[in-house]
Amino acid sequence: MDAEKEKRLFELRRKLVESKERWAKEGRLLTGHAGETSRDRLPPGQRQVKDWPVLDLGKRPGVSPESWRLKVDGLVAHPFDWSWREFSDQPQTVSTSDIHCVTAWSRFDNHWEGVSAKHILSLAKPLPEAHFVVFHSFDGYTTNLPLADFDADDALIAHSWEGKPLPREHGGPARVVVPKLYFWKSAKWVNRIELIAADRPGFWERRGYHDHGDPWTEERYG
Repeated sequence: MDAEKEKRLFELRRKLVESKERWAKEGRLLTGHAGETSRDRLPPGQRQVKDWPVLDLGKRPGVSPESWRLKVDGLVAHPFDWSWREFSDQPQTVSTSDIHCVTAWSRFDNHWEGVSAKHILSLAKPLPEAHFVVFHSFDGYTTNLPLADFDADDALIAHSWEGKPLPREHGGPARVVVPKLYFWKSAKWVNRIELIAADRPGFWERRGYHDHGDPWTEERYG
């Protein structure tokens, strides 16, 4: 990457982070109606979209299947480090779920294919003291969530969306999908799943966003 392009990307990232931090301080998009509506498909303050908006930090790592790795480590009895072939050789699951972005859009009926979180955890065997997960990504991004939220029936590491390989701009070749939480918790370009004992805030959590991120109780900001 030439110096001028790298400078532009750095400036784009800086402005994006500053605007999101300002949103958190201002409580932007909060409706004040969390918990007051029926638990239908659209959480408070969300609007339904048909497309899939692209949001990132200005850097989309180009990771080929040949260079892709997924490490699962930390407080587990059996850490492992998969190649793309090893990942692809695991039992595959298909799942349909809605996704909800903290920037107030929701998209219904997304069809995923990948490896379920439950299968990954069954192989790694979390130790009794493991209570949280931190996802690490090829672009340096991190995000945290309770282990119980990752150990959900609809959580997975997805490689396909709508019957096609996951596009690079949406986290391909593989990303986390945890539908029950705002989608910043579903890290793109994931390359490590770390199990830990005590909570450790990730990138946006350190910048004013909520530590948990439940759309139904409007946990947008901390």
